[in-house]
Amino acid sequence: MFQSLLKSLFGCSHQRTTFPITPGRRHAGPPVLGGNRAGTYVVCLDCGREFAYDWSEMRVGAPVAPPAAAPETQPMFR
Repeated sequence: MFQSLLKSLFGCSHQRTTFPITPGRRHAGPPVLGGNRAGTYVVCLDCGREFAYDWSEMRVGAPVAPPAAAPETQPMFR
């Protein structure tokens, strides 16, 4: 509980991340909306944010832009 209170006040420190992920070259299916999947990235295991990863410097970089929200569909009434 104390940990969650600190995170809500100060934000996540992004210390626990995944191993760098590089998407495959062949992507079967629709393109990712708004996500920048052209390069390598890591994901924070605590908050879920994605960050670019630079293999040459082996450092976590800037946050990746969140995917754009899909437009909401309206139900059809007859």
